[in-house]
Amino acid sequence: QVQLVESGGGLVQPGGSLRLSCAASGFTFSNYAMSWYRQAPGKERELVAYITNTGGSTNYADSVKGRFTISRDNGKNTVYLQMNSLKPEDTAVYYCCAAYYSIYWGQGTQVTVSS
Repeated sequence: QVQLVESGGGLVQPGGSLRLSCAASGFTFSNYAMSWYRQAPGKERELVAYITNTGGSTNYADSVKGRFTISRDNGKNTVYLQMNSLKPEDTAVYYCCAAYYSIYWGQGTQVTVSS
């Protein structure tokens, strides 16, 4: 069955870094564009970063440009989100999403930025 399993979340101080991973299975990963979304308490889910199926193109929310980097390894069926210079406003549950003819979501991983 289709699975997207996020990992790498946790508690980090402002200015710190985290690397999220999302391991995919049950579908042809290399056909799918991948995205990271986040949802903070009381807010709508928002797109954070996007990468095409080949990894040739990426896009970012203005709030994370220059701080976050999305990448993928099609040989490992995994997409990553490197998050640097984290701010308290980055606190949220982070979800990975696969999109092609179908859309799949992971279960989310909590990221908390606090001193």
